[in-house]
Amino acid sequence: MLDDRAKLLLKALVERYIADGQPVGSRTLSRASGLDLSPATIRNVMADLEELGLIASPHTSAGRIPTARGYRLFVDTMLTVQRESVMPPQLAPEQPQKVIANAAQLLSSLSQFVGVVMAPRRTSVFRHIEFLRLSEKRFLVIIVSPEGDVQNRVIFTEVDYSQSQLIEASNFLNAHYAGLAMEQVRERLKSEVDVLRGEIASLMQAAVNVGSEALSEAQDEVVISGERNLLSVSDFSSDMGNLRRAFDLFEQKTQILRLLDISSQAEGVRIYIGGESQVVPFEELSIVSSPYEVDGKVVGTLGVIGPTRMPYDRMIQIVDITSKLVSNALSHRK
Repeated sequence: MLDDRAKLLLKALVERYIADGQPVGSRTLSRASGLDLSPATIRNVMADLEELGLIASPHTSAGRIPTARGYRLFVDTMLTVQRESVMPPQLAPEQPQKVIANAAQLLSSLSQFVGVVMAPRRTSVFRHIEFLRLSEKRFLVIIVSPEGDVQNRVIFTEVDYSQSQLIEASNFLNAHYAGLAMEQVRERLKSEVDVLRGEIASLMQAAVNVGSEALSEAQDEVVISGERNLLSVSDFSSDMGNLRRAFDLFEQKTQILRLLDISSQAEGVRIYIGGESQVVPFEELSIVSSPYEVDGKVVGTLGVIGPTRMPYDRMIQIVDITSKLVSNALSHRK
């Protein structure tokens, strides 16, 4: 258990390191903390903090830097956030895909790091479906979700269809199955195939198959904005290995999806410190995230990915406010 003096010194050390990016020595820490302590006393406290695994000493410097454990203690018990200093623009109530893309860009521009948003989770329900003839035996399927998202897929068929047949198929699907999940439509088509003309039924089955894929792919979409911002962060620009690992993470997206999925199960803003668990496998990266809602129900997560040495108080404000803006835009979309 840390005493008040050790907590104050740890807080001052973390804040100084976040601001400067340089290992913090006892003399600097004495000035930053405002405590009337001798350099020897401060060195003793720093030795205790190091023994507890809260700070570490880079071999090239006499100063200390926070560890993942030190950052965690700092953000959990010492961080104070002023709520009024970030005033982002409003997000207009538009198509969900556009709201998500705008939110990722907003997170990136406000933080100057990387903005990530997980698209809203939803079932593969369709509101409307249409067919458009592109060429012989090649058709475009246009699927509109209840949220207004539009997915397009090209299908190839063994037989050709006239425009009147395409209209007949889309009218039947919209009249009988709109509002159902694609999986339910597929099962009902199997049992009702004798009611339909064979060629129309096969067109519908093909459309339902690609429609199910299209809507399920849209569910797991992660929108990432501002990866290039990391090029101007000294923690990465000075180490190409770190930068490459970060870009690999953004490219694969699966780790980010897993993390955002975990975040959606928590309330409010959460901070994941790089290196403290397998959730964020890179010591150089931390993530500040928050779930967002539609009509009071949590449907997705957003956040900022940046260096472990980030101004957490400001990131908390940015993420918290943006999650509220997204919730508002998606809940009030007409």
